Amino acid sequence: MRTKHLKALVFILAVILTSMSCSKNDEKVNISAAGLKNSHKMGKNCMECHKSGGWGKGAFVVAGTVYNNGLSNTYANAVVKLYTQASSGGTLVGTIYGDANGNFYTTESIDLSGGVYPSVTGTSGSVKYMQSSITVGACNSCHGNSVTKLWAE
Repeated sequence: MRTKHLKALVFILAVILTSMSCSKNDEKVNISAAGLKNSHKMGKNCMECHKSGGWGKGAFVVAGTVYNNGLSNTYANAVVKLYTQASSGGTLVGTIYGDANGNFYTTESIDLSGGVYPSVTGTSGSVKYMQSSITVGACNSCHGNSVTKLWAE
């Protein structure tokens, strides 16, 4: 009888620890910053791994890669801003600083449900605007595949 209870207890603890490890990963803070080089897989959909229960550190709310004007090289240290209206109109709801690899990502809470309009600012100050709104922050799920890549200059 004791062995049966011990096995049941071990099983229950294993289930609890497994579920806690997924939720702890979801809660990890992971935010890009200018100059950092710890990101990877430029041009890939970051949220394939960085999602709730995923393998990546933290569940990203918005993430992607910025490219230079030639669309062949990543653009380091660009800034992505999210507004409630097109062309930097309305309210600024989020600012994400790209890293040295050209990636930008955040686990910070940003409300995308009403649609937001991204802008990308290069290190020279040049700004590019997306004229349609997004409600999903997985930028590389479209850009870099069938839609022009995000670019800064």
